[in-house]
Amino acid sequence: MNLRTWKRLALLGAALCTMPAPMAGAEPWNEAVMPGAVEQDTLADKLDRAALDALRERGEHLFIGHFTPADGVGRPFATQAIVPTKRKRPPENGFFRSAGMDANSCAGCHNMPIVGGAGDFVTNVFVSEGFESADFDSLDPQFSNERGSNHLFGAGLIELLAREMTADLRETRRRTLEAARGTGKPTTATLASKGVSFGTITAEPDGMLDLAGVEGVDDDLVVRPFSQKGVMTSIRQFTVNALNHHHGMQATERFGPRWTGERDHDGDGVEDEIRDGDISALVAWQAGLKAPVVFEPEQPEWEAPAARGSALFDAMGCVACHKRALPLNSLEFADPGPLDMAGTLRDGELAEPVTYDLALLEWASTLPRDAEGNVLVPLFGDLKRHVIADQEVATLGNELLAQRFVERNVFMTAELWGAGSTGPYGHRNDLPTLDEVIRAHGGEGRAARDRYVAASDEDRTALVAFLKTLVIEE
Repeated sequence: MNLRTWKRLALLGAALCTMPAPMAGAEPWNEAVMPGAVEQDTLADKLDRAALDALRERGEHLFIGHFTPADGVGRPFATQAIVPTKRKRPPENGFFRSAGMDANSCAGCHNMPIVGGAGDFVTNVFVSEGFESADFDSLDPQFSNERGSNHLFGAGLIELLAREMTADLRETRRRTLEAARGTGKPTTATLASKGVSFGTITAEPDGMLDLAGVEGVDDDLVVRPFSQKGVMTSIRQFTVNALNHHHGMQATERFGPRWTGERDHDGDGVEDEIRDGDISALVAWQAGLKAPVVFEPEQPEWEAPAARGSALFDAMGCVACHKRALPLNSLEFADPGPLDMAGTLRDGELAEPVTYDLALLEWASTLPRDAEGNVLVPLFGDLKRHVIADQEVATLGNELLAQRFVERNVFMTAELWGAGSTGPYGHRNDLPTLDEVIRAHGGEGRAARDRYVAASDEDRTALVAFLKTLVIEE
């Protein structure tokens, strides 16, 4: 261990040792979670295993902890909005099922089959995107979209894939613009990354872009892999949003003096409720959650239909969107990432960026690699948005509000890894079985769905037997 590593561990250890819950010397009945914090400037460069473990331990502590008023839970004078927004008056009740706050622990919803997992219908979140700056409390569902709680296993790999895909698409855009300028003629190029097509882009010689052919991604070509609509860029952004929405725990990097001019934006009497380093701890813990696996059943009565179902998965066309695996070049997770935007800590705001090397974690060594050495991430998805409802099969187009300009019948392909551990299904977690959610596919999923509906009972059962092998290991 070199001198720099020793210094970093000493600083991180000193920061972590300030935590009283749980901490040496604290009363066993102490209910607080937050006192003390990881200081962001103790994190730099690539963390070695010991430093990464210490940071992730703090992140897990924050994820499972039940925040208290002493920690800063609640937001009497701020709304759930992503953009810091003041309330005119405090709410009648601190907890409120639709507008929040609606939980005081991340693990309150993300717990199935284990902490970090998904949630049952009762843990649904109400995404009031259409009224993000409104000051209201209402149980009327027309003010929000009701969504299920997704699991977080493999989240670090998902974000890394999205970063690399974004880089590929933007490089294509750069080269297309360069070609148009060089030839003096309009130039059209195919947008694709890791075997996923995102349509086409056309560049004019004067530098103008025709984006009408872009499919399944925003016009800025940033692949946003999180949320059912594919509108969240990073674990960090999602974490900062969720802490405010669900718990009223406001991250300094968004609700602190830089963006609001205040250290207690929500007016609950607690300043700097959750600092940059603690957000990093939460990110490190989530990013390091192991990837779901394909379970190999020992029972012959399950093994045979699962193998047949795996073949049917391809033959029926499910694999067109639910791609079995995407190749990933690097397991080095920079935090903040290169695509984080204002209101979330950005890499240019740090003296030294920090990297979590997921290759240090044992589960990463079990991931298969291709001939070029790329990790094959078995997500069963494509990180692309698709139309998933039509006039005849509209179950999955059941939302009332468009989110961030994404049409109501358009959703990100759900990654199927972990599907065997995380029912019920659908964006609203209102479909109890895999059979029902397959039958609910319309739009671009209609052809595969129709093949499934037309198949024999034996084949449909075999496909479900295969999907039930995609599990989160406990």
